[in-house]
Amino acid sequence: MPFVRISLPKKLSQETKENISISIHESLIQEFNIPEDDYFHVIEELETTQIKFPKSYLGITHSENIIYVQITAGQGRTKEQKTKLYAQIATRISSTTEILKNDIIIILLENNGSENWSFGNGEIQEPKHLKQ
Repeated sequence: MPFVRISLPKKLSQETKENISISIHESLIQEFNIPEDDYFHVIEELETTQIKFPKSYLGITHSENIIYVQITAGQGRTKEQKTKLYAQIATRISSTTEILKNDIIIILLENNGSENWSFGNGEIQEPKHLKQ
């Protein structure tokens, strides 16, 4: 049940923005085994003056094409799954857009249980793929 917020420069083309979202979704399907229709993304287009970042951090350089990908998902994935997800997202985005891997910042926030989600009607739903 990931929810994805993508913050990026407004100047990027609509095609680039779409490819970024699709790349993230396909990576989540592959590495986190989410259903294909579990596709909840918000793309925030920001002016360059609204995006703050260092030119270099931890030995990684950044440019004005920096994007922030914040994923909120349920707990339970291993460090290996997370590592593969980050690599897959960066590879897919960089191969389908002009965004370089070093300009892709990924933040994963985990929450616990379906009681932290409502997918409509003001109710807590428990998706069938989470029931045991």
